[in-house]
Amino acid sequence: MNPRFFLVVAVMFAMAAALAHAQGTQVGFYARTCPRAESIVRSTVQSHFRSNPAIAPGLLRMHFHDCFVQGCDASILIDGPNSEKTAPLNRVLRGYEVIDDAKTQLEAACPGVVSCADILALAARDSVFLTRGINWQVPTGRRDGRVSLASDASNLPGFTESIDSQKQKFAAFGLNTQDLVALVGGHTIGTSACQLFSYRLYNFTNGGPDPTINPAFLPQLQALCPQNGDGSKRVDLDTGSGNRFDVSFFSNLRNGRGILESDQKLWTDPSTRTFVQRFLGERGMQPLNFNVEFARSMVKMSNIGLKTSTNGEIRRICSAIN
Repeated sequence: MNPRFFLVVAVMFAMAAALAHAQGTQVGFYARTCPRAESIVRSTVQSHFRSNPAIAPGLLRMHFHDCFVQGCDASILIDGPNSEKTAPLNRVLRGYEVIDDAKTQLEAACPGVVSCADILALAARDSVFLTRGINWQVPTGRRDGRVSLASDASNLPGFTESIDSQKQKFAAFGLNTQDLVALVGGHTIGTSACQLFSYRLYNFTNGGPDPTINPAFLPQLQALCPQNGDGSKRVDLDTGSGNRFDVSFFSNLRNGRGILESDQKLWTDPSTRTFVQRFLGERGMQPLNFNVEFARSMVKMSNIGLKTSTNGEIRRICSAIN
């Protein structure tokens, strides 16, 4: 590997850590108060991953869904009849038991010290690494929020949403178009229920399928998700590489093999296609390293709406308000 690459990565993470520190978090925040905090989270995620690899994309999505509603404050974890958990886009999230397990161990080791929001941010990073993606330093020091409303989940980008609408939602949190493409690239791991995309396969336009689906790929999807079939059946978002964090998700978009309508639009819209091409290293385009840029965008995202110091609390039980 080119040593300059590692230098660039080191400089990038140093800058990201400095930015995060200025915003109220810092790498190694628990070094003195709970030295084993990150290792406890990591070992917990590893343990659950060994028995159920599906928790990796689940934890990654959960962190994203948390940050886009009330900021990265673990409000997604709070139970209640009208909490964020109950919003339609959040009902399929998985991995809550992993966060609860890590929190139980952390409370035993360092009572009242480590926030649920930080556990979620660390678990998302560890999930990417376990699926053979990059490892990066996560700034910590977040505190937990007390507000969790299903109605606020409208901030989340939907699976039919236009690129312009997605860009507006990301921009509202200081995330640019490259961040959008990189973070949506997290769909390189995980699955989607048929009910979220089967409408593209049959009666999308003029009684036919979505024309952006590769005609050679269509029969495969129709076999997986028959018309009037089981809408809860799950299909890999990155066909052929659903358990590995890599760039094949973008290759699938280029080849008309995106599963969600909002994902495929990353290729059909010129403003986002450029970044897909750069992540793929297409000839004539200035290349971008997906792993590196994903980590950078995750650090930016994980500082949305930070609650630090007296602006939040440390919940003893992540699913309940103290």
